[in-house]
Amino acid sequence: MSTTGSDTCRDTWFKSSFSKEAGTCVEVRFTGDAVLMRDSKYIGAAQDQPTIMIPIVLWPRILEVALSRSSSKSYDGLAIDVNDDGSVVVSDGRGVRMAFTADEWDAFAKGVADGQFDR
Repeated sequence: MSTTGSDTCRDTWFKSSFSKEAGTCVEVRFTGDAVLMRDSKYIGAAQDQPTIMIPIVLWPRILEVALSRSSSKSYDGLAIDVNDDGSVVVSDGRGVRMAFTADEWDAFAKGVADGQFDR
């Protein structure tokens, strides 16, 4: 279950408050030493939903990349590819790829700018 960025508990999945009630968004969850990312558009079985694990030490840099709206491919196999139309593909180097629309990534970036994804 998703929660909004305004929730204080960060050990559950949450999204940017700028995503409003949209069912299509970037969702993250903080775990001990990592941040998990998933795409809320996934319609399969919950236990099979693809997630990307980002080491917590890399998270601040990922937030910088989101704010810059630029591509990056230098983080432990993690790649963030920004397309000309503003859509984004995030991949982890192990075969997991998530495609976000320009609106989805924009809502995530606005949440980043607002401090909603700070650890």
